[in-house]
Amino acid sequence: MRAFIASAIGVTCASALLLPLAAPAGAAPDTPAHSTATGSVPAEASEPAALPGSTQSLPLSPLSTAAARATGEPAAAAAGQGLSERDVHAFSLVGVVWDDVNAELHGTAQVRTRSAATGRWSGWQDLETHNAEHSADPGTPERESGAVRGSTAPLWVGASDGVEVRVNPEAPGTRDASATPVPLPAGLHLELVDPGKDPRELPATGAAGADRAAPQGATALPALSRSATDAAAGYAPAAKPYIGPRPRIITRKGWGADEKIRERAFAYTKTVKAAFVHHSATGNNYSCSQSASVLRGIYRYHVKSNGWRDIGYNFAVDKCGNIYEGRAGGVTKAVMGAHTLGFNTNTMGVVVLGTYSSSNPPSAAVNAVAKLTAWKLGLFKANPKGKVTLVSGGSNKYKKGRKVTLNVISGHRDGFATECPGARLYKKLGTARTSSAKLQGR
Repeated sequence: MRAFIASAIGVTCASALLLPLAAPAGAAPDTPAHSTATGSVPAEASEPAALPGSTQSLPLSPLSTAAARATGEPAAAAAGQGLSERDVHAFSLVGVVWDDVNAELHGTAQVRTRSAATGRWSGWQDLETHNAEHSADPGTPERESGAVRGSTAPLWVGASDGVEVRVNPEAPGTRDASATPVPLPAGLHLELVDPGKDPRELPATGAAGADRAAPQGATALPALSRSATDAAAGYAPAAKPYIGPRPRIITRKGWGADEKIRERAFAYTKTVKAAFVHHSATGNNYSCSQSASVLRGIYRYHVKSNGWRDIGYNFAVDKCGNIYEGRAGGVTKAVMGAHTLGFNTNTMGVVVLGTYSSSNPPSAAVNAVAKLTAWKLGLFKANPKGKVTLVSGGSNKYKKGRKVTLNVISGHRDGFATECPGARLYKKLGTARTSSAKLQGR
């Protein structure tokens, strides 16, 4: 079993639903290509286990004028690409990828899927096309590996066995009446992800020091009292550190992460000065019993389709308030993620599963963000209600090298010009900051 340095999390994986298909051109192979990284620490070999889930990668073809008219698209849609309605192997999460990670898809990407349970087709659903802001920082080994690709955000559609997709460039006149449509990125592929079966549920195990060394086989780190949290962090009983009590955290083993597909090494930064909150943009059509499956789907999409070393986020929260370990390396460690382009150094990324542009995030999810940040930021002496100065690694909002003052708990849009984490979730960050600071005893 893989052993983490100073913070070991037990890992196994579930049995495969389908044999994995060949990896798409440019995507990360079964053994990820990133061999070394600054600050990386090698991990031990994992125990043999069956690969759960699979990824189907289907190249898109030009849409004909006749096909465009049949679907009610304007003539300009003939410059688009897509796939006609077809049968496919079972999948539950879908996205579109392309060759150049630095290229943006200016236009629309829509899918419709057929339910494996009812045989009924859904209506057309939009994929969030601007996903470049979720990535490793420019110049890092992960970003420059040669395996990284551009992509839409993935969409959770539930168990499906049929799909149709259309990707169209931005219509003339959207920004400038005299402008021509921006060509679609090269190498468009549809990615269909089967997250595999849920891992066998095991009772949560662990002790006061479990945040430093989780017992092998632990599916969750149990919540700790304030005094137990302080003790686990190495503080004497008389000390009064501003650390919130550790919340229950479902480990990677608990949600069924397949440790074979990620890079074997871990990458760390010096500290954790801030937390960036995201929404996954995967939609809200999931039950909390499906949260682990959604997370496994995102993980496989990030690694096999995007070509990243691991899932991009450090932690995930579902709409029922469950907290999940994200990128491997140790939940108490300053693990470098790939969540906020330009600001992955000395920060953590927390994603709330769902889309919160026009839907309010459940209070359980906001409370979970507060609990998680009170604990994790507290370990690094960060005040959730405070400000912090970070140096941009380069984004569409702040040039590389610029010093930026941000809230310690910020939304993704604070570091990058993006809609993420959705207007409704963004409005709740003030509540999360206040609650987090209170849990720290401030």
